[in-house]
Amino acid sequence: MKNDHFIQDYIRIKDNRIKLGEKVLFESDSKSFAAFAKATYQHFNGKYPKFFKMDALSKLAFLAAEILLSNQKYVDENTALVFSNRAGSLDTDRKHQETIADANNYYPSPAVFVYTLPNICLGEISIKHKLHSENSFFIFDHFNANHLFQYSSGLLQANKTASVLCGWVEMDTENYDAFLYLVGENGALPHTTDAINEVYNNE
Repeated sequence: MKNDHFIQDYIRIKDNRIKLGEKVLFESDSKSFAAFAKATYQHFNGKYPKFFKMDALSKLAFLAAEILLSNQKYVDENTALVFSNRAGSLDTDRKHQETIADANNYYPSPAVFVYTLPNICLGEISIKHKLHSENSFFIFDHFNANHLFQYSSGLLQANKTASVLCGWVEMDTENYDAFLYLVGENGALPHTTDAINEVYNNE
């Protein structure tokens, strides 16, 4: 497969720290993801009130995308989204199950139920950035750079988009890890499986 695209930039959010490329942008001593997410949102002057209604997975994906895309010049409404993780929406599924099991609740919480699919986070990002693009969310046992490369390359080679936001967004209780990278026509790092693995493993 011909490859003339590049990894334009990448972001990692893990262990109360945010790195954009090689640069640490923000660190916190927050004791929970909820506190860390709120501190991050405030630090980057978030202006999207719906953020506080999102589940934890969507908050994590939203923050990573927001910070990464705000530094890009070549993102438009056709930027595709290709995300993955291991746990799906399990973190929110547990909360939904708790509302069902609660004998005092006659009905499960609609506000929780709406986030019981992992791809809802893609919708939140698309709404914020006005994307009208193809998007997919895959479940793997571990980070799968080859699949992300093959799938995003297929979209690019078919001219369905000029850029793809790809990566891994895992949220399970207080264990969280977001790694997103933007693939496009400009950049210094060639878009290859090896390069994806290299930046993923470069914490």
